[in-house]
Amino acid sequence: MELDTYELLSYLLYIFLIIWISIQAFNLLFLARKRQQLLPPGPRPFPIIGNLMELGDKPHKSLAKLSHTHGPIMRLKLGQMTTVVVSSAAMAKEVLQTHDQLFSNRTIPDSIRACEHHEHGMPWIPASTGWRNLRKICNSHLFSAKALDTNQNLRHQKVQELLADVRRSAAVGEAVDIGRAGFKTALNLLSTTFFSVAWADPASDMAGELKEIVWDIMEAVAKPNLADYFPVLKKLDPQGIRRGMTSHFRKMMGLFDRIINQRLKLIREASSSSTNTVPVQENDMLDTLLGYITSEENRENQVLDKTTIEHLLLDLFAAGTDTTSSTLEWSMTELLRKPEILSKAQAELERVIGKGNQVKESDIAELPYLQAIIKETFRLHPPAPLLLPRKAETDVEVCGYTVPKGAQVLVNVWAVSRDPSIWDSPNEFIPERFLESNVDVKGRHFELLPFGGGRRICPGLPLAIRMVHLMLGSLIHSFDWKLEGGVELESMNMEDKFGITLQKAQPLRALAMPIT
Repeated sequence: MELDTYELLSYLLYIFLIIWISIQAFNLLFLARKRQQLLPPGPRPFPIIGNLMELGDKPHKSLAKLSHTHGPIMRLKLGQMTTVVVSSAAMAKEVLQTHDQLFSNRTIPDSIRACEHHEHGMPWIPASTGWRNLRKICNSHLFSAKALDTNQNLRHQKVQELLADVRRSAAVGEAVDIGRAGFKTALNLLSTTFFSVAWADPASDMAGELKEIVWDIMEAVAKPNLADYFPVLKKLDPQGIRRGMTSHFRKMMGLFDRIINQRLKLIREASSSSTNTVPVQENDMLDTLLGYITSEENRENQVLDKTTIEHLLLDLFAAGTDTTSSTLEWSMTELLRKPEILSKAQAELERVIGKGNQVKESDIAELPYLQAIIKETFRLHPPAPLLLPRKAETDVEVCGYTVPKGAQVLVNVWAVSRDPSIWDSPNEFIPERFLESNVDVKGRHFELLPFGGGRRICPGLPLAIRMVHLMLGSLIHSFDWKLEGGVELESMNMEDKFGITLQKAQPLRALAMPIT
């Protein structure tokens, strides 16, 4: 009898277990189907690799094309990574404003883990108290109008050196590589602003070497990396991308380390000198950063140290030089394709600045057509076509769709900038569209987001705006330009090269003729 009871209980337990498992499986299946209906639409993924083959070598364009089929919010499976791409101004607003707090953190590319940059670099660290304090330092001490006005004369001097280089090329009939000249000047503008030293010495190849390092960094971050799509491969680094990035980072940070140590040595010598004759203060941004380290505010918050400064400089120099020079090159390319627009810009400069006078940062506000040219360049050729990736901190409902927790979120600003529902003749370079418009590039208008938006908007925007206007305005105010070798305007190569930033595939070379 006891055996029969035991068998009966075992049988009932078995039946109960089967029923419970069936109910749980049904619930999971039901919820999975319900959840699947709420996920954004997208192309059907292949087994294992998902939609990786859909990206191609120009993801901004291939994703824009896919959005025409699947809509302005679209889901892809990139290996094991779920990625949601938004391709309209309305959807960009949802991500960068409405749900900004839930999308404030980043998915970290494996390449960015080189030299532990993801733990120190401001674009990559979580939106925490430390990050907010670091942003505050940038906004209040580095890129405020007052801080930038303090050393604007140094930047004016570097632009005059650019014009002198162009005059020397013009005198011997030599074409100017606009991107290279722009990079050298942007590098000097930044190094002078931060260190009171021009890095791109004409007698050295430093500018060319740094341009190559910076582009290698931008290209490595944007390059499809198997370690990102299949986390099990992270330790192996099968493509060597993180190893290569480690080398690039070390080269850049080695430069910063030497400069900072030299400045700290001068400070120590000055503090120990009884006569106080050792010159220290350069009144540059490095002084500001080193001064902040010893401030009462930093002692309380522990925001800055030497390591953080080096990683901050790495981000600012890598992003600031490349984006500025590529924007200058695209602007000049579009102006050479449209001589009537170039003539209108030169007429405005002559009217406001006066023939033969120097363009200054303070003049920018009085040059609406020049501003419109830069905005139109940012629209057609956004420096970062997919911005930096964001990550969903939890399940987030966006316009009826669920963006699942942990998903990578990309904002395709290249697609938004060419949306025919927003822009008339979206593929045409028409600066006039901005003359009667209040649209700006400061992240408030989601149809034009070259610097991103929300709390993670690029902190260097104020300096970048000054630099690109000053450089372009000076070049077209001082010189007339034509293409090298009699190249026909219609046959100009307008293809781009994808990295974190968007460069011209074929460098622009143009002949300068001084305006007399």
